[in-house]
Formats: sequence, C-alpha cells, structure tokens
Amino acid sequence: MELVGAKLFKAVVLQELSLRPLPCGVFADTVTVESVSVTEGDSGTLHSGVTAITDVEQILWRFGSENTLIAEIDVLAGTVTVPDNVLGGRFRDRLKLDHKTGSLIITNTRTEHTGDYQLQTSSVRKRFTLTVYARLPVPVIIRDSSNCSSSSSSSQQNCSLVCSVVNVGHVTLSWYKGNSLLSSISVSDLSISLSLPLEVEYQEKNSYSCVINNPITNQTTHLDISK
Repeated sequence: MELVGAKLFKAVVLQELSLRPLPCGVFADTVTVESVSVTEGDSGTLHSGVTAITDVEQILWRFGSENTLIAEIDVLAGTVTVPDNVLGGRFRDRLKLDHKTGSLIITNTRTEHTGDYQLQTSSVRKRFTLTVYARLPVPVIIRDSSNCSSSSSSSQQNCSLVCSVVNVGHVTLSWYKGNSLLSSISVSDLSISLSLPLEVEYQEKNSYSCVINNPITNQTTHLDISK
C-alpha cells in the first residue's frame, strides 16, 4: 500500500509541476532555450521536441513575462484550446498546434509576436525566443546629377550619392563598390528613416550598390554611375 501511495503522490506532483509556470526570468537547469527568426508575414514554428503527444498528459504554451497561456492540448481529454481573446487578441486566428507533436505554429507573423515562449509538459520544458523582422524596403539612391556626369568640365569629377530607406529598425545600411564594402551604418531603433551619403570619383566603369540587411534577409539597389 505504501508503494502504491508513493506512485500516486509522484503522479500528482508531476501533473502539478506541468501546470505551474516558471517564475518570470527564472530558468530551470533542464530548460533549453532556442532562438527562432522569421520575416513578418511568414510562419514561425516552435518545435516541441515531443515525438508523440501520447507520451505526455498535457502540452501548454505560454507567452511573455507574465507566462500567459496561449495554447493547450489536453491529451487525456482529447481537447485542443487556443483562446482568441488573450493579450487583446494579439494571436487571434494565428496559432496552430501540430496534433502529433504539439509544436506551435504562428502564422502571418507580426513584429508584436516577438518575445519569449515557453513549452511545458510533464516531461519537457523548453523556452523559445522568437524574433519577427519587418520586411525590408528597397533602398533608394539619389545622386547629384549636376556634377555626376562625364560632361562635367571639372578635371576631377566627383559624384554625391545618398542611399535612403524609411520605416526600418534593427538593420544595417551599406555602400559597396563591386564586392568591397565602402561604408555602413547600423541601427537598433524601430521605424526610423535612415540615410547614408557617399562621395565618389566619377569613372564610367564603376558600379555601386546600396544594401540594407537584417540577420535573415536583405535588399539591394545597384547603380551604374555612367547612366
């Protein structure tokens, strides 16, 4: 009887632990942290690492510093719950759960979905850091046409170029001559306008590129200075 009671007690403790969120900012020794990056509008998948949900009783997904419950699979009851009204509807119609593994899929991502996610089961704890990057605009190159021409009377002809982008954040803007980096500037602010000037000597065979990039994608505008 004592052995049976011990087993029952252990089962209850495991179930209670699976329902209890980790305190804000506290990571258990066995918790792993994975980083996932996507471009806004694409889907992001947080893989549970569970091979079959029949091996666990419950799968809970939480978001943010308050460990807000955003999705749940109750294996014993055979139910899947994805509430639409949490966090002001931030995840409404965007969350899907893989019914075989319990992995969380966030569709049509927005930058507001950036943050920390936590997976909890009776046997697995995982944390994810999801970063959603805004889609990058195509850089615009403006040049001073008054002196950026082969018809200029000056013996040394210089061109003034400016590369600009608007409403960007967490990006690097760079000038290249061929494959050689000439200058760059990086910003971490959100939704700002960014410009990078460049003074070059006019030569008909020279071509330049302005590149904007973040950790997962880039956009490039090329300039043939003779045209």
